[in-house]
Amino acid sequence: MKWRFLKVLFLTAVICGMTNVADAQKKKSARKSTKRTTKSRTKTNVQAAVPTVDTTAVVVAPPPPPPPPNDSLPVKIIKKSLRPDEAVETTVLRDRNPLTYEHLRADDAVYRHRIWREIDTREKLNAPFNYAADENNGNQRFISILIQALQDSSVTAFSSVDDRFTTPMTKAELAKAILGDEIDVPVYDSLGNLVGSKKQRNEINMDSFYRFRIKEEVIFDKESSRLFWRILGIAPVKNVITSQGINLGPTELFWIYYPDMRPIFSKYEVYNGKNYGGRMSWEELFESRMFSGRIIKSSMDNPKDLQIRSLPGLDGNGILQLYEGENIKEKIFNYEQDLWSY
Repeated sequence: MKWRFLKVLFLTAVICGMTNVADAQKKKSARKSTKRTTKSRTKTNVQAAVPTVDTTAVVVAPPPPPPPPNDSLPVKIIKKSLRPDEAVETTVLRDRNPLTYEHLRADDAVYRHRIWREIDTREKLNAPFNYAADENNGNQRFISILIQALQDSSVTAFSSVDDRFTTPMTKAELAKAILGDEIDVPVYDSLGNLVGSKKQRNEINMDSFYRFRIKEEVIFDKESSRLFWRILGIAPVKNVITSQGINLGPTELFWIYYPDMRPIFSKYEVYNGKNYGGRMSWEELFESRMFSGRIIKSSMDNPKDLQIRSLPGLDGNGILQLYEGENIKEKIFNYEQDLWSY
């Protein structure tokens, strides 16, 4: 009896345990289903926010970029020789640098005036300015040397609005100053019919630049008892005619600070038709005063800062203007000579 009671009790416990397990599985599955339904409900109910579009706002396209400026100057391209073109070695001469200027103290400058000169390269003494040969460093015309230095960005050109080097010029502005304004050129088709026009500048003629102006100072230094001539600037001059046909007369195109050009001038030789082996550099030519230029303006007895051609009684009379320039030159010469006693 005792064993039967234990068996019945054991079977009853096993059946109760199986019933509890089944109930637990049902409850677990029910919880999962409820979680799924709540997730699905939240997903279906939550909607992404749609951004509002302002229909009144108009999108403006950015303006097209401006055309690039013309950064090319009228420089003739010279091919370099692939073999030595000279029978002597001149590499050392072309690599030379100018000597530094002697320092001048303001307290020692007992005499000081500013002089403006105009160099006409049609004069016989100024013939080397028009030397038209081509060498490895470019064309040897003086205007070509200036333009080549500007094309290489070795120096800065300043506007001719004044001669105090206040307004630098871009290459596009230089090209316009050298080549002039653009003109309308007719365009024809293959049958010779006029189909339109285009803007174009005239071709440059380097031989048309035959006048240059220099600005310099004459100083007498009492410490060394010597008269110094120091060039400050150089400007090419050309007879300018606008696109409307207005003749502006001889006009300075731009100014170049001469001390900036000295290292470049020292690498170019001056043509010497009498002695080809005795050529000097352009820097030596200017420092030795081996050029001819008439005085067109000075700070001597000129309180209104006028050019000689604008002085009263000299307007329109070229001979008297030339005499006045020679008079200024003689005053400077007499001042230096009167300082000495014999």
